[in-house]
Amino acid sequence: MFYENQIWVATREQERLGIISRMANRHGLIAGATGTGKTVTLKVLAESFSDAGVPVFLADVKGDLGGLCLPGKDSNDMGERIVQAGLDAEQFPFRPFPVCFWDLFGEKGLPLRTTISEMGPMLLSRLMDLTATQEDILMIVFRIADDEGLLLLDTKDLRAMLNYVGENHKEYSARYGNLPRQSINSILRGLVALEEQGADQFFGEPALDIHDWFRTDFSGKGIVNILHSESLINNPMMYSTFMLWMLSELFEVLPEVGDGEKPKMVFFFDEAHLLFKGAPKALLQKISQVVKLIRSKGVGIYFITQNPSDIPDEVLGQLGNKIQHALHAYTPGEQKAVRAAASSFRTNPDFDTREVLTQLGIGEALVSFLQEDGTPSVVQRAKILPPQSQLGPVSLEERKKQIQGNLLYARYQTMIDRDSAYEFFQRKGKEEEARKEHLRMEEEQERARQKAEKEEKRQQEAVQKARKRAVTNVARSAAGTIGRELGNEIGKNVGGSFGKRLGGNLGASIGRGILGTLFGK
Repeated sequence: MFYENQIWVATREQERLGIISRMANRHGLIAGATGTGKTVTLKVLAESFSDAGVPVFLADVKGDLGGLCLPGKDSNDMGERIVQAGLDAEQFPFRPFPVCFWDLFGEKGLPLRTTISEMGPMLLSRLMDLTATQEDILMIVFRIADDEGLLLLDTKDLRAMLNYVGENHKEYSARYGNLPRQSINSILRGLVALEEQGADQFFGEPALDIHDWFRTDFSGKGIVNILHSESLINNPMMYSTFMLWMLSELFEVLPEVGDGEKPKMVFFFDEAHLLFKGAPKALLQKISQVVKLIRSKGVGIYFITQNPSDIPDEVLGQLGNKIQHALHAYTPGEQKAVRAAASSFRTNPDFDTREVLTQLGIGEALVSFLQEDGTPSVVQRAKILPPQSQLGPVSLEERKKQIQGNLLYARYQTMIDRDSAYEFFQRKGKEEEARKEHLRMEEEQERARQKAEKEEKRQQEAVQKARKRAVTNVARSAAGTIGRELGNEIGKNVGGSFGKRLGGNLGASIGRGILGTLFGK
């Protein structure tokens, strides 16, 4: 509930304890062992921020936060908690809150997508579990795409880009540094594995416009954006990386606003230990920087985890508003964690913080919130308020109704596949095939032309030879006849009929010999 400019969270002997609205962007922590009431505390905070007109984003890793869209129901337990808070039914009505469901896989919420370019090589490398060398190569591939004006929107764009760089790695290595084909193949295998996990569903367009989270309903209540994460949490690396991307996107997109009267938005990060587990030093530094600086953008981040020790000290030191549920102290390690958690609070002389931490009941917590001057209050043992909305999950029918009735449904429901790197390489491949086919046809036409010219030349030569033989035969026949006639006349005059035959034959031979010499025969 929002009361006297405070996010009312708990009560202590009828005293209302809450977060001053202008201190709510100084971040916070909800911690405690399993089953101690962290989820209910998260719901109460989300409801109170919504009442204050502050949009909320939270991940629903157990599937039981959807009930925020429906009014709660009275029960003996709820009645006791209302009385403990010093309220009655009129002061504490059960009511719903405005909710927008999201889902990376588009099954139980509006599809929440981003593009490959927006995710960036560093977070993609973490998703694909790449080595440092492979991450460097992926960064170069992104640089090449940027230099050549190619859009990387979905996984098939990245695959096409990797294949292209791999096929031309020698050329690009001379310009950008060594790009071994083996490393590119390893990245491709990582990308295929990522697609098997559903990456082809959440990399694409329309990508999330982060400003769509900064909405209120007609009455001014902040919209509670719920990311369905029951399936996503089964892949801790994907869950934590995507949540980190959303934090980074908020940081990059929002302008500086300083400390306002209330946050522009509050971001709840459940199972927060997954964000830091196995993260390299460079990534931890980035997370710490985002947490430190994003409050100036008007965003408050609240981490939910089992133990404060799950969060690095450089981040934990920036969480000014703390709600600590019970911790177990059965083992030496757990006892050490209890001492560390107790030491993080400002001491209250009325009780032993470390001892109380192990004695808290369900719905109880140690709380400490920032005061007007920015200093933490002394720790208080308090009862967390009950939620006003429905406890537990919402039915599939009601969820579907909420999704399809949302104003953003038409914008995000259908995936768009616009022209990008994949389509560019498809066209380029077809153009290359067409060019090769054109060259092949030209070569075939040239060979056919040469063959035709050769055949034509052979035929011309044959005709010329035939004509030459015909002329030669005619000429020889004519020469023989003329020679015989001359020989007959000469022989006749010289030696009678015998001389005539001898002269004719001799004349014919001489005639043919002369023509043969003239015509080359």
